[in-house]
Amino acid sequence: MNHDTQTKSLVFDAIAMATMFATATLLAALVYLAITLAVPFFESKLFPAVSAQGAAKTLVAVFAHADDEGAAAPVLARYAREGAEVYLIIATDGAQGGSHTSIPRGAELARVRSEEARCATDALGIHAPILLGFPDAQLGSYMEDPARLYQLTARLQAELQRLRPNALITWGLDGGTGHPDHRLVSSVVTQLVRAGAPGAPERLFYASIPAEGFRAMNPARGVPPFLVPQPKYFSTRVAFTPADDAAARRSMACHRTQFSDDVVQRVVAMQSQALHGMLPLAPYLASDAGTDLFTNSR
Repeated sequence: MNHDTQTKSLVFDAIAMATMFATATLLAALVYLAITLAVPFFESKLFPAVSAQGAAKTLVAVFAHADDEGAAAPVLARYAREGAEVYLIIATDGAQGGSHTSIPRGAELARVRSEEARCATDALGIHAPILLGFPDAQLGSYMEDPARLYQLTARLQAELQRLRPNALITWGLDGGTGHPDHRLVSSVVTQLVRAGAPGAPERLFYASIPAEGFRAMNPARGVPPFLVPQPKYFSTRVAFTPADDAAARRSMACHRTQFSDDVVQRVVAMQSQALHGMLPLAPYLASDAGTDLFTNSR
């Protein structure tokens, strides 16, 4: 073989090897690209339920006072037991309410009630209470502080944006007992939902106190007129177990400045006889009626 032929052969071999290398590199790049695109596609098609179920749901209850959570306590305990992140936001410091204590109204009573709130959340198995500390029985005192309701609105919105709940519970428009602080907290939470505030879901549910509950708490006083909503509005009914009911009982017993042992026993008996393991709630949207706070199951 002469020199020119040998040179040409070497050139052709080099070109062939370079072509093969370039082709292999291109094929590898195409395979990598195909895998990169295909894996997320097939994961989304084959395993959508896994990713959806893997994320824990968040439930936030917003009330005016420590002890108000009793209106929804069995349900809070149930969802915490099932793995949801459950939070309790308390708007006021509770410094003015102590019907079953000798502690004078003021800072010391507020401190004790904050401890009772922590005891109650521990009993329910939920996160520690978020205490906003607004003046008890003064949420609507416009002459004292014209900015107070705006401040409450801003604080609640900030907490909801931080927690990002999937569902909310608060008092109904009646405020449960009719207490002005209860009514205002319900109004502000509803306002945030209606305004589409960041963090405020439309899955909002209103808690109430049944007529039997008023009789259990104060047999002499009875049921206030035109306060308890009609049964037709309670189209969400959430089941709870005896274990959840027991957690609610322990939670209520934590509020020793608010309830005597006799009241706790009467309320526990009422829940067993009147609720039958099913807590009625009124949904903000009629389409959210059902048996679960996170889905529209019936």
